[in-house]
Parts: sequence; C-alpha cells; structure tokens
Amino acid sequence: MRLDELEIGRSGRVTAVGGEGALRRHLLDMGLTPRTVVTVRKRAPLGDPIELRLRGYELTLRGEDAAKITVEPMEEGERG
Repeated sequence: MRLDELEIGRSGRVTAVGGEGALRRHLLDMGLTPRTVVTVRKRAPLGDPIELRLRGYELTLRGEDAAKITVEPMEEGERG
C-alpha cells in the first residue's frame, strides 16, 4: 500500500522508496528508509499535506511525494 493511503492514526513500515534522482535522495535523507516505522498523525483539510511521525520527529510531506513510498501496514499494538 502507498503511504498516502494509510489512515490517520495508523502505522506502517516502509518497504520501498520510489521517485528518481534528487527527490528520492531527499526522501531518504529525511529518514524515510526501508524498515522505518511511520505513523500518520494528521492531514490538512483537503488531504494534502500529510503529517507523519517517524524516528522521534514530525515530518510534513506532500501527498504526491507520499504516494511514492510503499508501506506495509502494521497491526494495532505491533511495535516497530
């Protein structure tokens, strides 16, 4: 599933980071690397951007960029 499809309050583990060139490098530099656990904290009223929590900090990401990241949804209570 894509990161932009994850519901508010749900967590997922990054399995792949798409994009090309500078965009992909930028996503990886922000900590969105494979096996990282991310939680969707909230969305803007029109759904874009998305606020995520990962590695102990909050990150706001455009929906277009979040769609390039593949995640494996985690069950409630599952720990990363």
